[in-house]
Amino acid sequence: MGAIFTLYAPLEPSLFSIGGVVLALGMLLVARLYSHILNAQWFFTISLFVELVMLCAMLYFLYASYNYQTALMLYIGYQFTFVFGSYLTRAETLLLHTDTLLTQLDTAKQLGYLLGMGVSYLFYRTLKLYGIQNSQEQVYWLHFLLVGIEILVLVLIWKSFKRV
Repeated sequence: MGAIFTLYAPLEPSLFSIGGVVLALGMLLVARLYSHILNAQWFFTISLFVELVMLCAMLYFLYASYNYQTALMLYIGYQFTFVFGSYLTRAETLLLHTDTLLTQLDTAKQLGYLLGMGVSYLFYRTLKLYGIQNSQEQVYWLHFLLVGIEILVLVLIWKSFKRV
């Protein structure tokens, strides 16, 4: 979470208002398509697409220099993926059918979140031990770990849906 503040630091606050409007419009468009896309095939396709966009954003950040353009590209990429957030939640609910499966899924998500925050904290502390104090540099190094996690997520999505 702290990485977001560092990544978006060069952006003007007014841009977040524009981003919020575009996000809301995008979510509205996706919601209007629910009758066509609330099924397992679309869920797989959109999940894979969202994670590929995230991977591309992370790789772009590692490749590009840290500047306004990089921050803007990352913001656009992340906002684009957020457009599908409500859809993915709705589709999970419809596709899993039982409260037991939803409980297991949400529990796994929260445990993953807690583990991720803990690993992130330890990662930042380890970087400080190696003399990497600058927050931009720390966020840069964190993205190598995030790329690895993103690749794992993509593999797991692919394996989970290989029958679809």
